Amino acid sequence: MLRWTRSSDATGGSLRASAGLRCPGDVGTDLGPGFGCHWPLRTRSRGGRGGRGEVPRRRRVGEARESFQRRMEENTKLATVEDTVEYHLFLIPDEPRDPEKHKEILQKYIERIMTQFAPMLAPYIWQNQPFNLRYKPGKGNVPAHMFGVTKFGDNIEDEWFIVYIVKQITKEFPELVARIEDNDGEFLLIEAADFLPKWLDPDNSANRVFFQHGELCLIPAPRKPGTMSWLPTTPPTVPQALNIISTHPEEILASESIRAAVNRRIRGYPEKIQASLHRAHCFLPASIVALLKQHPRLVAAGVQAFYLRDPIDLRACRVFKTFLPETRIMTSVTFTKCLYAQLVQQRFVPDRRSGYKMPPPSHPHYRAHELGMKLAHGFEILCSKCSPHFSESKKSFMTTSPLWAGFLESLKKNDYFKGLIEGSAQYQARLEMAKNYFQLSVNRPESSLAMSPGEEILTLLQTMPFDIEELKKEEANLPPEDDDQWLDLSPDQLDQLLQEVAGKKEAEPISKKEEQNYDLNQVSESMKAFISKVSTHKGAELPREPSEAPITFDADSFLNYFDKILGPSPHESDSDDLDEEDFECLDSDDDLDLKTEEAGEEASVKGTLNNLKSYMAQMDRELAYTSIGKSFTTQKQMESLSQTTNNNSDEEDSGAGGSVMTPVDVDLNLVSNILESYSSQAGLAGPASNLLQSMGVQLPDNSDHRPTSKPTQD
Repeated sequence: MLRWTRSSDATGGSLRASAGLRCPGDVGTDLGPGFGCHWPLRTRSRGGRGGRGEVPRRRRVGEARESFQRRMEENTKLATVEDTVEYHLFLIPDEPRDPEKHKEILQKYIERIMTQFAPMLAPYIWQNQPFNLRYKPGKGNVPAHMFGVTKFGDNIEDEWFIVYIVKQITKEFPELVARIEDNDGEFLLIEAADFLPKWLDPDNSANRVFFQHGELCLIPAPRKPGTMSWLPTTPPTVPQALNIISTHPEEILASESIRAAVNRRIRGYPEKIQASLHRAHCFLPASIVALLKQHPRLVAAGVQAFYLRDPIDLRACRVFKTFLPETRIMTSVTFTKCLYAQLVQQRFVPDRRSGYKMPPPSHPHYRAHELGMKLAHGFEILCSKCSPHFSESKKSFMTTSPLWAGFLESLKKNDYFKGLIEGSAQYQARLEMAKNYFQLSVNRPESSLAMSPGEEILTLLQTMPFDIEELKKEEANLPPEDDDQWLDLSPDQLDQLLQEVAGKKEAEPISKKEEQNYDLNQVSESMKAFISKVSTHKGAELPREPSEAPITFDADSFLNYFDKILGPSPHESDSDDLDEEDFECLDSDDDLDLKTEEAGEEASVKGTLNNLKSYMAQMDRELAYTSIGKSFTTQKQMESLSQTTNNNSDEEDSGAGGSVMTPVDVDLNLVSNILESYSSQAGLAGPASNLLQSMGVQLPDNSDHRPTSKPTQD
């Protein structure tokens, strides 16, 4: 049955990749902002500037996952913000102990975790908020544990990177058990929806999914009450779940297919981090160049401020007060692909009073000027939202903390600085990166004391000296920028991405040879199998996958069993649909058992059937020469050309009204109509392609683009 799913946004012409992607041959199609933001993606109705409308979040192809997505949203009890992920780390065995001692132990774990994973986390550019951990005291049935929450916004890869980090934490620290969920609920189950056991649904999935020893665990439900005393019949509480995990670790390991579905989504980390970056040249004010050189993560705040601007924000950009355009120099900026796409795909003309004049589009560095202008507007918007006299306590909070000395010592022990000489430029760059990481992830202040990005930028500008002449010297030796051809996504590449997201191993392109040898009988047979299925109130079941074992059913044995119980009964037909075979059977004295010995009554029945047959034959003859009859392809029409040339006599007989009606070729008409519907979709999602794909039939693209014609039989 169809139960668990992530929502799909692959319908009709609204297919968007949340990437600002340009599809050749599809001029004018807006595929949305931000590459990599929403592969696969749950749709989100996002506010902000008008015209942005629905922003897809996780695209899924598969009705099973879509059904679960809806039900999970109905059942979820999370009060999390949209596009936010929560993660919890529990220490097992969680025996009763002194609360203060337990708090101290958990805080030591936080320091060890954040220090050990600093080489990966410190240089990472987050879309909105970074990975972080803090102590959370016990409340109700939930014991004290380590807790973190991250708003990942448009970049869904941030969430899956956190899944990878949490998985690795439980691998490096076997005594820790982790669970992770977002505002959609158990999104790991959504990812593996096609492989879940039938008993599992959103109503009973609470507190069943955990990571332990780097593996995904799924606490099962007992098949029968009392069969497994250690399994509760209702969804377990957190203490019950932790006890089950600690006492029965092997019995709760998720199946190989479920673990493979999740592992496939996080495959490639940590190497995948570098692949998600894009380096581009930008013509920026010198102060922004200096900021990004020491704090590259601030590029995310600048892009987001420009991307989510409103008319009030743009008032501050009429005349620039912080980042003057006359100080601009060329530099290399590192973006994530999501941030780069958000910046590139926005069309924006600066105010004439701002001083940001653009060269003509033919200028060799036009893209660098455009990117720098947009990014400078974002930084100016951030600073314009700050009060000129923000709290001095916030300024000092960033540089003073009793935990910093111990954290720095732990970094040195874990070889964070890679043997760099203390005081060198590279050492100082990693040191600044570590300070930012410590401030945001380890020593994260309360919201009342936390600095806004604009306040942080203004503080850094006051405390960070820089030499414009030195920056100009570096301008001559900039590294080459990355190619942005990944923004141009062809239809074939898009299909391949969607197939990979759907869970297929490899999306192999269809060769010309395969197209020529394509068997259309598969379409007919699959449709027959689908029509023959028995539907329930939950919907029609799709034909089984080839890997599934067929269900055998002996109808004769079943009927004989009931005959023995109920006794013999007269043969009665409860169907009004009698085809030619039925008539032939009824015409036979052997098969037509009317249980009467009167010859007159038997003749009457035969006469009635003969009259019905002649009546239906007359209807067929009348309809054959109407538009309805001519719309069907008959077997006579599919004869070879040599045969059709000798059919003059047949046509004359037909005109005389004495021809024998040729039967309709049901299979050919079925295939022809499906292909015509498929062709009319023009490559977009529609009823024909969705139905065929659900039955495992993949049709090749119509490469000749000729008008649809009737297919020929072999």
